[in-house]
Amino acid sequence: MFTPQGPTLRELAVQALSSIEHGYDLLAPTFDHTPFRTPERVLDAVTRAVRPLGPFRTGVDLCCGTGAGVGVLRQVCEERVTGVDFSAGMLAEAAARFGDEGELLGDEFAYPRPGPAVEWVRADARALPFTSAFDLAVSFGAFGHFLPAERPGLFAQAHAALRPGGLFVFPVPAPPPVGSRLYWTLWGFDGVMRLRNLVRRPSFVMYYRTFPLPDVLADLTRAGFTTELLPLPDLGERPDGTPRGALMVARRGGSAHSR
Repeated sequence: MFTPQGPTLRELAVQALSSIEHGYDLLAPTFDHTPFRTPERVLDAVTRAVRPLGPFRTGVDLCCGTGAGVGVLRQVCEERVTGVDFSAGMLAEAAARFGDEGELLGDEFAYPRPGPAVEWVRADARALPFTSAFDLAVSFGAFGHFLPAERPGLFAQAHAALRPGGLFVFPVPAPPPVGSRLYWTLWGFDGVMRLRNLVRRPSFVMYYRTFPLPDVLADLTRAGFTTELLPLPDLGERPDGTPRGALMVARRGGSAHSR
């Protein structure tokens, strides 16, 4: 489905009827050939917007999947980059994307590369094994896997993983116009997933309309961040002249001298 290298409709159905972790283990070998992977133009736009906010020594990609965000971090961090995901299958694909060396030791891939060292850690983003370890945290396309009630805890974990003055950044797409085809497509997808989760266990949490910006800003503030939205001009403008996407920049309080 999507491309000859991508998953079939049957494979997607099996994934959707599994748990999140097992579903992504199954999808991992073909994930980069689906529309679910963050497009390169978004990754490039975020890279260009983040670079002037540094310098950064260390960075972490939360819910890294096959490593798209790690590629961003390797362009803006100087010393060490970490990808975190709870799917062993996705981590294995991520490690393979970045070369042939490296091995999984317990729940952690150690993976040296020219430039920043790269490591892969298997962990749940709601219970990160880090404290004040990074200057920069990113996440791409993962927030739909968390229910609104889980979001404050997720943001608190990101805050704790950062050093004082560290940044948590992620792209925020402009909402689709009410009544547009995309608007109804997202409503329909969420409706199907809610019905699926009513009648089948384990649940597969993946929603597109559970991340409203006002609520996200409030949860980031409660977690201890100060926030700023930066336009991503590389993504273009909507017909009304507003940007198609923005970069959420959430800063942990305190001095950034540790960079």
